[in-house]
Amino acid sequence: MTSRLDHIVIAAKTLEEGSLYIRNALGVDIPPGGRHLFMGTHNLVMAIGEAVYLEVIAIDPTLDAPRHPRWFGLDDPYVRNWLQTSPRLLTWAINTPDLEALVVNSVVPPGEIVEAARDDLRWKVAFREDGSMPAGGLLPLCIEWQTDFHPASRMTGSGWRLESLRLFHNRPQWLGEALEAIEAIDEVEIHELDDRQAPYLEAILDGPQGPVAITGNDLSY
Repeated sequence: MTSRLDHIVIAAKTLEEGSLYIRNALGVDIPPGGRHLFMGTHNLVMAIGEAVYLEVIAIDPTLDAPRHPRWFGLDDPYVRNWLQTSPRLLTWAINTPDLEALVVNSVVPPGEIVEAARDDLRWKVAFREDGSMPAGGLLPLCIEWQTDFHPASRMTGSGWRLESLRLFHNRPQWLGEALEAIEAIDEVEIHELDDRQAPYLEAILDGPQGPVAITGNDLSY
């Protein structure tokens, strides 16, 4: 069971704000993705590698709210307030060939496995009933694609590639052990913070403008 970095997730108050954020950061217009009817969300997506993509996600105001909390903590008042200022690199996702085994092995419960679909995509995802993100988003969303292709292979190329994903945390050893248990430790860099700082993520993308850092802390990019 080897897990691979699948995509990075930027959350925004609206997709329009998310699109502008990417345009300002990377100089490209991110293409539309689709709608998640079971979550009341919609997204924009673009490939940033052969089997890696960048997702911008927001609540879809045209859809009815689901009876359960939306994923990525989008119904959490703290997260919603955070997104009032700017879109954020909120979390990341891994894919695995055996989601059931990953859930069993994980030292931090990633949630119950549910089946999901959008257009011709089918996947299984470990989803927490309260919509919260493990370790506040420092631990990944865990999915298993039920297709014979990776979604990034069908996405528009952006001219940008993900060079590294950096996780900044006050307890790096604990975070590393949690990632090792789901075989995702080699997909990221872990950096230590002191206890006065809040954990956050940082993605380094390389493209036409040279390396650009997109962060999830109180700096924009």
